[in-house]
Amino acid sequence: MTARAVAAAEAFGREKLADFWYGLRTGFGYSPAVIVLAAVMLGLMLPPIIFLLNASVHTVKADGSFDQFTWQFYEELVTNPRFFNNFLNTTVYAVGSAVVAIFLGTIQAWIVERTNTPLRRYVFLVSIISLGIPSVLYTVAFLLLLGKKGPVNELLGMVFGTGNGPILDVYTMWGMIVIEGIDFAPLVFLLLASVFRSADASFEEASMMSGAGIAQTFNRITLRLAAPGVFALLILIFIRAFEAFETPALVGRPGGIFVLTTDIYQAAQLDTPPNYGQAGAFSVALLAVVIVMLYWYNRLSRHAERFQTITGKGFRPRVMDLGKWRYFTAAILVLMFMIIIVLPVGIVVWASFLPYYQPFSLKALPLFTLENFYEVLDAGLLLDSVTNTLILGASTATIVSLFTTVCAWLAVRRYKGGWFLDQLATMPLILPSIVLGVALLQVFLNTPFGLYGTLTSLILASMIRYLPYGMRYSYAGVLQIHTELEEASAMSGASGPGTFVRIVVPLVAPALITCWLFIFLSSTKAVSLMILLVGPDSHIVAVTIFDLWENGALPELAALGVAWTAFMTVVSGFFYYIARRYGLTVK
Repeated sequence: MTARAVAAAEAFGREKLADFWYGLRTGFGYSPAVIVLAAVMLGLMLPPIIFLLNASVHTVKADGSFDQFTWQFYEELVTNPRFFNNFLNTTVYAVGSAVVAIFLGTIQAWIVERTNTPLRRYVFLVSIISLGIPSVLYTVAFLLLLGKKGPVNELLGMVFGTGNGPILDVYTMWGMIVIEGIDFAPLVFLLLASVFRSADASFEEASMMSGAGIAQTFNRITLRLAAPGVFALLILIFIRAFEAFETPALVGRPGGIFVLTTDIYQAAQLDTPPNYGQAGAFSVALLAVVIVMLYWYNRLSRHAERFQTITGKGFRPRVMDLGKWRYFTAAILVLMFMIIIVLPVGIVVWASFLPYYQPFSLKALPLFTLENFYEVLDAGLLLDSVTNTLILGASTATIVSLFTTVCAWLAVRRYKGGWFLDQLATMPLILPSIVLGVALLQVFLNTPFGLYGTLTSLILASMIRYLPYGMRYSYAGVLQIHTELEEASAMSGASGPGTFVRIVVPLVAPALITCWLFIFLSSTKAVSLMILLVGPDSHIVAVTIFDLWENGALPELAALGVAWTAFMTVVSGFFYYIARRYGLTVK
């Protein structure tokens, strides 16, 4: 090879090397913001998944580090009849809860959005208030209502005159299903309201003009047009119930009914020493089921266009005049209001003023005292738990809403790699809360930073959990902004970040505020995610209520629950005001 050829080859090599390093510096055409945000999400989500898989195939040393590789935890899983029995219990419980929630939520959504029923606009307020009440407090309230000495059993005893004990036993599968279904009903209503709101009234009018009654029109027209939304939501609620923990723990365990989430909690928290390998194997099994269900949910959602009714011509979002039947549907709404808010909150308020719990009676009124409230204040339960919960909720909501707004903007505006941010932000949906808790428990136990049991660890866990919800709110908000506004800003000399801060953020503010409030309400009521991660100095309200119930401290539990519910009612009222202002509820 001649000297000239060698020099040319060296020059070519230097040019390619320079191109390679330039590509690394510029991300091969990817926006630096996309690269940084993707790296942050991968850094948050990959370690828990890796540690979870490792925990399921390794024994653990006394210091919490991994030891020998083994398949024994999976072998014990498939050879133990308990696993298949509890899997069946989980399936029955999830299906039943989803059906109850869909039934109640669909009726409410139809009445509110498709009829002229009086009082219908207040259903949004009731549903939003229920979002702020911890699920564990809901469960405790219904245990008091439906328990052996509860008012429901006493009323049934008076009606049927039975003296051989309670008629209803709430510590059964039906008790779990009813309580969980009622707890999910407000969420179903909020998600289905927009589906019924978007239905074209002309189809229902044609049905009624052809002689069909209200019930026939609802069954043959309204419900069938809403079928994709209803069935997709049925799968979603099934997934949420499949991974639920509070109701199975407080209702199922005392009744001898165990599900996968309580098995995970038993192995990771109650066994001595904790069996993290078994908890990991249970978690992987639960994770696999959720992935399959999410796959079917996505497939169903993709074919929703077959049921579209909003077109450029003739769309009229009007409601039906029920005539005298509107008073009957109003009575249904009042009954739902009693079941969802008045009765559960009322019995907790009753218990909070008594030195020890006893059923409703006039004889108990002289025993009323504020001692329970003083006790939770003196013990620091209220102040410490509420402070930690507020920091957790505000931090999670602020970080997630701002983070996902940037991600959504990059994804909607089709920056190179933006679609990957959308997929990454959705990934935590495959991790049930209790599974994510087990995974992060392993991460925090094996990090040298002393994260386990700190409030920072709870915030990190909540950030991961609520990324998908923040992304969906932000994505919908950014979609409403036309690119012309950003183009005008750019032509005026504004930079990309400047345009985002001055143009995009103010315009997406309604979605951002709604996102913030939803994540705040959701993150402050979670138990299953936090139950394995809290420490002595990082207790939050929902976990404190759970611990008080486990320790039999019902009066203190009730006082703490009443104080927190009162505060969250104010927050929920603000949420309702924002929703009404931006046209998200019935006027």
